[in-house]
Amino acid sequence: MDEPIQPQQASYRHRPITEWAVAERPREKFLEKGGAQLSDAELIAILLSSGCSGKTAVELAREILKKVENNLQVLGELSLRELKGFSGVGQAKAIRIAAALELGRRRQSAALPSRPVIRSSAEAYRLAAPLVMDLAHEEFWVLLLNRANRVLAKLQLSEGGLASTAVDPKKLFRRVLEYERACALILVHNHPSGNKTPSQADIQLTEKLCQGARILDLQVLDHIIIAATDYCSFADDGFMPS
Repeated sequence: MDEPIQPQQASYRHRPITEWAVAERPREKFLEKGGAQLSDAELIAILLSSGCSGKTAVELAREILKKVENNLQVLGELSLRELKGFSGVGQAKAIRIAAALELGRRRQSAALPSRPVIRSSAEAYRLAAPLVMDLAHEEFWVLLLNRANRVLAKLQLSEGGLASTAVDPKKLFRRVLEYERACALILVHNHPSGNKTPSQADIQLTEKLCQGARILDLQVLDHIIIAATDYCSFADDGFMPS
């Protein structure tokens, strides 16, 4: 059920949304606080984009919800023709509402993506090995994990030659910060030579990335070097910086 009109919102009734306080405008509120903080009417107002004949988009959205008894399930069952029957809702607005509700239905029926949980270096190796193990050149990847150590993403950071690949820490953390739920990362790269022993450059890079991660309240859990059918784990083999 949609939330009641708040006192501060009541004073804005019949005034264009552009005259509302910025914090109360649906789009700006969504941007600042996220969709969960918006009422059903505010979310529908974003879809409507504009109101009509003296009504703001929020007021129009409230009228639509009132006619379906504030039940989104009922709203989702309406045809385009029925949606266009609401005063102020033309074809474009009706299509936007119907499309959004259809996406909601598809999301509910979609299978959750497979996101493995990494509990050990062996599990990290099994997940990352197919990415790099048969390459004739070096590549550097990062596995992003949430608080439960569930994998959020696998990101390729660089591609190099036979003996090395350059990794820009700024680029790495810029990519990582795009994932708000990321709390930890596992570094991965390969040694096409088949020698799993980390080089001094590998150790120095790991130390630098661990320092950068700490500043951003992230944790580097491990650095996996993949060589043919074997691997080195910095965490297991004592190479992780203290």
